[in-house]
Amino acid sequence: MQKLVDGLILYYGSYCEVRNPQLEKCAKRKDFGKGFYLTTSREQAISFLKIALIKAENGGIIKSGQEYGVISRFEVHLKYELNSYVFQNADAEWLHCIAAHRKKNSFLEVKQEMEGYDVIAGKIADDATNRTLVAYISGTFGDMGSERADEFCIGQLLPERLKNQYCFKTEKALECLQFVEGEKIWLKK
Repeated sequence: MQKLVDGLILYYGSYCEVRNPQLEKCAKRKDFGKGFYLTTSREQAISFLKIALIKAENGGIIKSGQEYGVISRFEVHLKYELNSYVFQNADAEWLHCIAAHRKKNSFLEVKQEMEGYDVIAGKIADDATNRTLVAYISGTFGDMGSERADEFCIGQLLPERLKNQYCFKTEKALECLQFVEGEKIWLKK
C-alpha cells in the first residue's frame, strides 16, 4: 500500500468528469466512512464505471442509454500536513474499520478513532467482495470481531488480489488533490 506523497496519481471513475469533488455529495456507509474515494489503479476506476452509470440512471441524474463513463485523474500536492492512516494489509484491523463504517453501532472505538483522519487508505472491499462482508457483518461466520470470524472472512476475501483505495474525508484533504484530466471511456454493452 502506497503512502500519500506528492505527485501520487489517483483515479476516479464516474458517469461524468469530476474536477472539484464535494464532500456533501459523497455517500455515507462506505468502507472508510463518508469521503471522496480514489485508487492508484486506472483499471479499478474503469471497473466502477458500469456501476456509476447504473446508479446515475436509476437516480435520474443521466438519461437512459449513456454508453460511456469518465475517468478523472488527479495528482496529490500536499499543501498541508494531512493526518493520514494507511492500512498496509487487509487484516482484522482493516476489517473492523470497514464493519464499523458499514454497520451502525459496531466497533464504535474504531469508528471514533478513524474520524480523526483527513485521509484513510487501504485495500478496497468492492462489489466482488460485498457478499462476504455482508455475511461477516450479519454473523454468518461467527461473532463479528471474533478471531475465528475475522480469519475466515479475510481468507474468503483473498486480500492479495484486492486493489487499493484512498478516502479523502475532509475539505483540507480535497484541497491537496489537483485535477489533471478527464478521459471518456466507452463501455461495451
